[in-house]
Amino acid sequence: MARLISGILLALLPAASQTVRVEYGTVPRAQVERRLRAYEDSNIKREQKLRTLFEEAGCTGEFLTEQPVKHVKAPNIICTLPGETASLIVVGGHFDFVNEGQGVVDNWSGCSLLPSLYLSVKAKPRRHTYLFIGFTNEEEGMVGSRFYVDKLSKEERKKIAAMVNLDSLGTSTTKLELDRGDKRLAHALAAVAATFKLPLNVVNVHLVGLSDSDSFQDAHVPSLSIHSLTQETFPILHTRRDQLDAIHLDEYYDTYLLLRVYLVYLDQILLD
Repeated sequence: MARLISGILLALLPAASQTVRVEYGTVPRAQVERRLRAYEDSNIKREQKLRTLFEEAGCTGEFLTEQPVKHVKAPNIICTLPGETASLIVVGGHFDFVNEGQGVVDNWSGCSLLPSLYLSVKAKPRRHTYLFIGFTNEEEGMVGSRFYVDKLSKEERKKIAAMVNLDSLGTSTTKLELDRGDKRLAHALAAVAATFKLPLNVVNVHLVGLSDSDSFQDAHVPSLSIHSLTQETFPILHTRRDQLDAIHLDEYYDTYLLLRVYLVYLDQILLD
């Protein structure tokens, strides 16, 4: 079981005309970096490693499941964190990669952060149920996330209050895609960043690359994609430059610090 560095922390954040109190846990930087360094050299091994990291974080048994995807060897892996209601917050990141590099940026950086975020949200009771999902075969056309969304009924899709996608983190400060991003989710992220004085910028990459958030956006689910790409760092993807040393560890941990509060903040504001 992973340990939180300082138990519960408190923050007061603005929501419309009221102040919202959020409580969350913080995972030590060394643990976040250990998960980042645990990448494997095949998609099957990465799915298995992500499963192990979830289990180490305490997501086990009936709460950790695999969703077989048609014509794909590695399944989606789903960690469920139950809440008081059936309303869902989905946090996703794909674990597959292309063979030109090691795929640490794209996208072990995103999926390996899921167990740490699970621990941060788990620290206190929550209203929403959270699904932390490692998607398979994003590089083949968002195969895993499209399969997941296509299997949902209309009623099940309506239960998803938000989908937060993590893809290619740590090459610079935290960025968000706004062209297709849900504006309410984006404003909430900006409020957290401003409150905690953590860097956040808008960089739209939708025209040069899709991600798993598109599968949800196409189904009219409120979604936001978070990344770290700039004109200078985008060329790292799908090349031999996609190595561990392409990650700026200070900025990567800043992204975790921002997301750990953001996900709990969403739990407070999306049911109001």
